[in-house]
Order: sequence, then structure tokens, then C-alpha cells
Amino acid sequence: MLIMPAYRTLIPLFDELRGERVLVRPYRESDAPALQQAVAESREHLRPWMPFYNAHQTVEESRDWIIHQMAQWLLREVVSLSMWDAADPDRYLGGIGIHPHDWEIGSCEIGYWLRAFAEGHGYVTEAVTMLTDFCFNELHACRVEIRCDERNLRRAVVPRRLGFVQDACLRSDLRANDGSLRNTLVFSLISSDREVKA
Repeated sequence: MLIMPAYRTLIPLFDELRGERVLVRPYRESDAPALQQAVAESREHLRPWMPFYNAHQTVEESRDWIIHQMAQWLLREVVSLSMWDAADPDRYLGGIGIHPHDWEIGSCEIGYWLRAFAEGHGYVTEAVTMLTDFCFNELHACRVEIRCDERNLRRAVVPRRLGFVQDACLRSDLRANDGSLRNTLVFSLISSDREVKA
């Protein structure tokens, strides 16, 4: 169970997590051009799945979004992170984040997206592994979730590959970007799952 400090803003986070292929770190204002370009070139790729597919039309819009994410980071409301190629730290790959459901019991969700050219190289698998380890080892989480549209087969590969258990298929639970109702798959790992594997 998460041992909460007296103030939520003092929950310890990190400056960066570095893996073999991917570097994960908080967004900086200077990342706005890379973020805007990544969304612009991947807009059609993101359209079916990501609600922000039509956002980030300008660098200023991306900078404003980053500033809001920095504020949420400080307040520990959402932990938004950027993913970069570890071999080329100027090569922005996409976004990932920890979305707390309940800090008191240590329940959170990991969400992620990649720009089109970065898919299929294992970046997300590595980044999700690092964040999952951080949640369990440093935040003492009891539950980590990943959710996705049932039709998003590529996104569902990651939790399955990492041993997450499919808890549910929530039928017609959200409206997709095309206006249709979608089914949402819910995957989770709980702390006892990791004890069994160790």
C-alpha cells in the first residue's frame, strides 16, 4: 500500500527514467515544437483512438498544454511524461503518463501514445515496464491499470505482453472519435501478481 506523505505534492517522482531504447521524462516548455510536429504528422494515425487527435494545431497550443501538464505534475494530479529515443535524445517518440485513480490505496492507470513512425520498435513496452516498476517499487502501488478501445489491437498487445490480466470488457462505455459507442478493455496488475512472478 502507498505510504502517503503528509502532503500529496511531496509524493516522490523522478527527473527521468532511462531504458535501453527509450528515455521517459517530464515535459518541458521547450518540447512544444517536437510535440506539435509529432501530432501533426500522426494526426490520421491517431484519429481513431486519441481524443486529442485534432489538438496541437500550433506550437503555442502545445506549449500551453505542456504548461498545464507541468502544473498537474506539481499537484500530483496527473504525471504526464514524454518519451524520447535513448540513442537520440532530440527524437521525440510520443507521450505516456500515470493517471492516479486513488493515491491513498495506490491505484493508477498508465496511458500512452506513439507517433506513427515509432510504432513496432518496442518503445512503449519498455516505457510501460519502467513506469510499472516505478509505480510498484517506489510508489508502493497496489494496482496498475491499462485501458484501451477493444478495436485498438496494437495498444492491447502491450499489457498482454507484460502479463497484465484482462479484468473486463466494458461494453458501450465511451464514445469513440467517430461518434460510435466503443467497448473498453481493462487490464491490470496488482502487487500480488508481481510477488507470484518474483
